[in-house]
Amino acid sequence: MRLFFICIRRYPLQAGIMLGCLLLAGLVEGIGLSMLLPLLSFAMAYQSGNAATQSITGDSKLERVVTEIFSFFNLTPSITNILIFILASVVFKSTMVILAKRQVGYTAARITMDHRLDLLRALMSAKWEHFTGERLGHLTTAMLMETKQSSEAFQNSVLMTADFLEALVFIGAALLVSFHTSLIAISGGGLVVFLLRRFVRRSRKIGKQQNQLKRAFIASMTDMFQSFKSLKAMGREELAGNILKKATLALQKSEKKQVMAQEGMKALQEPLITVIMAAGIYVFLVYLRMPLPAAMVLLFLISRVIKQLNKVQERYSIIAGLEAGFWNLQKTIRDVRKSKEIIAGMELPRLEQSVEVKDLSYSYGRKQVLDHLNMIFPHGQLTAIVGPSGSGKTSILDLLAGLIKPQDGVIRVDGVPLDRIDLRTWRRMIGYVPQETILFHDSILNNITIGDKTLSENDVIAALESAGAMEFVGQ
Repeated sequence: MRLFFICIRRYPLQAGIMLGCLLLAGLVEGIGLSMLLPLLSFAMAYQSGNAATQSITGDSKLERVVTEIFSFFNLTPSITNILIFILASVVFKSTMVILAKRQVGYTAARITMDHRLDLLRALMSAKWEHFTGERLGHLTTAMLMETKQSSEAFQNSVLMTADFLEALVFIGAALLVSFHTSLIAISGGGLVVFLLRRFVRRSRKIGKQQNQLKRAFIASMTDMFQSFKSLKAMGREELAGNILKKATLALQKSEKKQVMAQEGMKALQEPLITVIMAAGIYVFLVYLRMPLPAAMVLLFLISRVIKQLNKVQERYSIIAGLEAGFWNLQKTIRDVRKSKEIIAGMELPRLEQSVEVKDLSYSYGRKQVLDHLNMIFPHGQLTAIVGPSGSGKTSILDLLAGLIKPQDGVIRVDGVPLDRIDLRTWRRMIGYVPQETILFHDSILNNITIGDKTLSENDVIAALESAGAMEFVGQ
């Protein structure tokens, strides 16, 4: 439920509308159902020929409350007025539920969007080193699956709260019919919830395990898709299939356990409730000799209480399985924010002379890649770096772009150290072509502009012509 209160603090207005509508719906439904006792009493009196006044009042607290409600509106508690009141309460309750659930859906969609934007903003501001140490599949899982799980958990939390509020309303109505009898019967409903609590704990445990398995599966699948061309070219695609098959079987096993936990709880609820209701009917009619109308209404109200409490437990079981995704997402966002890139330089770069590398050293952990490197890249000239794989060619380019920082040495642009330069402006002056060509599944225009609205089609054509690519692109 911590997730529920976190979302309420973040979206107080939406939460207030939702809970207000749901509370009104529960109260009105409780008032409508409380009319059943005087309605049944009137019907029995009518059959006995004692309903000449077309109205009836009883001795129970519930009947007196109903009489006071009608007196407040200056109405007679007749069978016609009672039926109209019940019908009006049903219509009003349905209207409030529709409004509340619409707001729940809107808020859940906004939670998904806001969490995705939070993660995206954090990623855009993170150091490049964070990406090199993070599996792409984990970020994909957080962006797509865990954001959705967060909104679904919130949605179920709101509906669970609504079910609980309705249960309280029905409990209040039942207590007005018979205080001590209702307490005993409701305690039986609480016993059902207590007996089934182990299924909720199991669902929570499986939910955490399942979330980790899904993260691992999506990460492995992403890795496989990235390397599928190489594997297929070498005739080794079945090796990737074996890896995914193992992850799929582990995930399937976890999902079976989740289904057994949730469906097992549902399967046991019905017989337990039936036993309690049968015992209640016997006690009310045989031992307590309660009037039939009061017994019927009391049993109906208590059955609604138990039903609502079981719905609360079912939704809590679902939340227990989903909330692991929310907490994993929050951890991912926190970790990314801790790796925020700090750009302290303010000077605007002007490459007119050269880029100089002086006594530059860089290592990945214990592996020394560059050791006191000295190089000069003159402006307006073509400079090629040649060396075997792993000799540090890519690392030099990443250092020049400021994506990573050296452990020792300095990089100067026209004599100005790189750490004093505005890196964003410097990077906008760089055309970076990686070893692996990456294209969006979009038009050539959007691949070149990357959504930059300041670039026109003529700018794109000029760039293609400058790169010598217009001839084959035009085909």
